[in-house]
Amino acid sequence: MANLKMKNIALFLSLGLLTVCANAQNDIDVLLAGGVEDAERFANDYLEPGTNGLMHSMNANWFNSAKAKPLGGFEISIIANAALVGDEDKLFNLDTSQYNNVEFLQGPSAQNVSTVLGENNPAVLVEVKYEDPIFGSQTVQLELPNGIGDTAANLIPSAFVQGAVGLGSGIEIKGRFIPKYENEDVKFNTYGAGLQFEFTELLPAGKLWPAALSGLVAYNHIDASYNLSGTSNIEGENQRLENNTNTWLFQLIASTKLPVINFYGGVGLISGTSESDLLGTYRVTDGLITSETITDPFSVSSQVSDLRGTIGTKLKLGFFRLNAEYHISQFQAVSVGINFGYR
Repeated sequence: MANLKMKNIALFLSLGLLTVCANAQNDIDVLLAGGVEDAERFANDYLEPGTNGLMHSMNANWFNSAKAKPLGGFEISIIANAALVGDEDKLFNLDTSQYNNVEFLQGPSAQNVSTVLGENNPAVLVEVKYEDPIFGSQTVQLELPNGIGDTAANLIPSAFVQGAVGLGSGIEIKGRFIPKYENEDVKFNTYGAGLQFEFTELLPAGKLWPAALSGLVAYNHIDASYNLSGTSNIEGENQRLENNTNTWLFQLIASTKLPVINFYGGVGLISGTSESDLLGTYRVTDGLITSETITDPFSVSSQVSDLRGTIGTKLKLGFFRLNAEYHISQFQAVSVGINFGYR
């Protein structure tokens, strides 16, 4: 059961292309037959809301106070984040005039269809044209793939174990990770590091101020690989999906300095890139007569560069702390943390 849960997390963090491969394997075969350019264009638009939402989700809860920990102070946290999926993230406009070999069976040439976060209801059918080396121009009908729909409760989750240590002079360093996971089908690795500096440490009588002000720079990384050979109906070798996601967070933070309950907030910038590569060889066949081998079909990517506002609260009861926060940005996000700390 644990392996199944980790596989499902890795599949989702691999940004949804596996939804196409696992749930619409014959459709991928046809899309590749109709041309790599069309398949790449569709995959890029289909995945982009999921990758962008993930980059917002994975950057929550980097801080719960603007007050830097003193020399030797530390905090260990278990963090659960979720970016909120809006209706606008579940659909994208597919304009077949921008495709070489794809047309809708019914309706106008431009229609809204499901992203990796949505669902086509009713089903959307398209006709794909392809060139057969023996029989010439051919067409085939297929159903466009759905996304996760309502199965994820309109959330894009992420979770981390995080540690923070004070170095003195207003400097605090942070690190976060999920234990590396690897089996014959899935490889998954994520980690991050951050540096926080308290500006009020530089001010005269800074320790007497009722509030603290600091800045944070943090980096997050995900790399994942999923072996497609056991789930794809397309013949070939070394078929796999690889994802590489890197983000930066630049944040100004302010917080109160009360004994038990504190409030914090800030403004910042999230910047990042997520790249997914469909790799290996794929032999697209038409029955037993003809076939075409495609190697490393395509790569798709998305980028974010968004302002973000944060509000949060933290309860401190001795060694135990609990915090919750809300983020306002392109994707709204929520996060909770269970923290254990000293000083």
